Amino acid sequence: MTHASLATGVLLAAGLGTRFDPDGVHSKLLAKLPDGTPIAVAAAQRLAAVLPDVIAVVRPGAEKLAHLLNDAGCQVVFAPDAERGMGASLAAGVRASADSSGWIVALADMPWIAPSTIEAVARALDVELASTVAPVYRGQRGHPVGFSSRHYDALAALDGDTGARALLAAAPPALVDVDDSAVLRDVDTRADLLAPPPRG
Repeated sequence: MTHASLATGVLLAAGLGTRFDPDGVHSKLLAKLPDGTPIAVAAAQRLAAVLPDVIAVVRPGAEKLAHLLNDAGCQVVFAPDAERGMGASLAAGVRASADSSGWIVALADMPWIAPSTIEAVARALDVELASTVAPVYRGQRGHPVGFSSRHYDALAALDGDTGARALLAAAPPALVDVDDSAVLRDVDTRADLLAPPPRG
């Protein structure tokens, strides 16, 4: 990596993944990619390759996932209100890193995002001083999304299942073109695990 970011990574890993396993027996985020790496661990490793600090937000009771993410180098935060939705989980992660210069928010079910994409988002925050940032692949906006520290109060107050959508509508992100289709691709079903990794 050519850019050492000061931003904190926030990996949202508190979802239930009901489309992956409607019965709720198997955790989507513990499911393994063809190389044997759990989905959430792969996503965490890519953030950690670029960012000095990564916070992984998990739901209470997800001890196995928390252990794996801790071993992957994350600071694990349990979100007591995770059942309220992504907004509550994001708020928990941001509050746990209140002194950060900014946050790069990634989803734990998007394990293929290139470190170079994360670096491009970080650079826009750190060097270009963007307020919010998002990668774009062939005209479509994807993840991860960056937020500067000026949005701390709004992020820390999030609740419900809309995440930071309203914040991004009020503060449209600077768009960074990337040759990385993985910014659009998540794991929803078991078939997604077996599909070839996305390419630019």
